Order: sequence, then structure tokens, then C-alpha cells
Amino acid sequence: MVFRLLDDEIVFPEPAFADEDGLLAVGGDLSPERLLLAYQSGIFPWFSDDDPILWFAPHERCVVFPEHVKVSKSMAKVLKSGTFKISRNQAFKQVIENCSAVFRKDQDGTWITSAMRKAYIRLHELGIAHSFEVWHNEVLVGGLYGNIVGKVFCGESMFSLMTNASKAAFICLCRTQEFDLIDCQMPNDHLMSLGAEMIPRAQYMEILNRK
Repeated sequence: MVFRLLDDEIVFPEPAFADEDGLLAVGGDLSPERLLLAYQSGIFPWFSDDDPILWFAPHERCVVFPEHVKVSKSMAKVLKSGTFKISRNQAFKQVIENCSAVFRKDQDGTWITSAMRKAYIRLHELGIAHSFEVWHNEVLVGGLYGNIVGKVFCGESMFSLMTNASKAAFICLCRTQEFDLIDCQMPNDHLMSLGAEMIPRAQYMEILNRK
């Protein structure tokens, strides 16, 4: 069942009511207050320019437990070589702009619309959204961004302009020892190769609600 949100009331229906594909609600806005409530409730926006705002709450969540991240021998050599320099929150706008420009197989255009970029830049200004940047010879070549909710890093997107750059950002995120879980939302081959797994919503919410 898909619910229509009211513009003047910041509430969400129970995530268990989401349909088989995880779609829960439509409408509302991308205000910081609504976005924060969404992430605290296990809900996230995902839509394209031609769509209304769509809110999802998958029945199964793609996640990575940081201690289970997979680092291949070749990737370990790359990280040890000093090829990349990793920073945090030094180029958030550049990261989200690069993420929005990446061509993704089986997708028409980007889901990181101009409205989404503005909304997450605002969350960054409020200290909720964070980025990890990957540099090579002082040039930004990869990175990722997402929101921090308690002990969970809710990943939104990543990009790579150089082989292994996004992997380096993700592995460094996992190695911060700040998070019990990295939320990847939806599975793909790249994430699964890094150790992602699917867990039920109830388990995800239990971890999200930890103090």
C-alpha cells in the first residue's frame, strides 16, 4: 500500500506497510526535518526528475557490517602503496556532484536530482550528511556520501574516476570504527563484492535504534 504524504505534516506511515518493492509513500518535501525523520525510521527517498518524491522502506536491507568488509590482496596493496589520500568532509559538494554525474547501467539519468543535491548539502551544513573523498596527486578521483544516524552510516552514493577509488573510500569508512553498520539500501554486484549482505528490516531497525 502506497501512502500520500501531506505537505504540512511531517509524519510517515509504518514502514511495514511498504509494498513488495519497498515503496512506502509519495509526496512531501525534502526538508531537513522530514529527511531526518525518514532515516531515523528506516526510510529513504529515491526518485528521478520526472517523478514525485518517492519514499522507500525495503523489507530486506543491503548492509555491510564494518568488521566483515572484504579487502582483496590487490586492494590491500593499493591502500598500503599511498596511491590515494583519503579525507573526510573536505569536498562534500564536489562528491555529490560527481555522484550525480556518474552513468549507471540500467538507469535512465540520475536519481540525484538538483533538489536532492540541495537537500543533502543542507544536511551536510547541519552536520548530518558526511563525505569521504579520495585524492590522487591532489585531484579528486573518488568518494562517497551519506547520513549518520546513531551508530549507522546510511550510504547514499559513491563515484570513482580512477580504478579502486570508490573501494578505497568505502574501506576507509568501514575502518573508522565509528559505526555498527553501513547501510547500502539496495544491493548491487559492487557492494556484494565488498562484503554486503541482506538482513531483515527488524534487524536493521534494532541496530538503527541503538544508543
